[in-house]
Amino acid sequence: MKMIKLLKVSAVILGTSLAVGCASTGDLEKLQADDARVQSQIVSISAKADRAASDASAAAAAANRAADSAAETNQKLDRMLNKAMMK
Repeated sequence: MKMIKLLKVSAVILGTSLAVGCASTGDLEKLQADDARVQSQIVSISAKADRAASDASAAAAAANRAADSAAETNQKLDRMLNKAMMK
């Protein structure tokens, strides 16, 4: 009688172990798929950040050129005003 009870308990434990093992394998596969998706998103975000940095650099260069042009124009206007006042 004890032997039969021991076999039943062993069978339940074995069945539970297999079920937990299968669930763990499925969870691991799902986790790996999620990891691959996240890695793909990281690459995409990194590329977008690189483009944004490049665009910001280009915008800063254009702003510097505009400021230089405005300064040159201001100097020309000052010279014109001084020339007109000398007359």
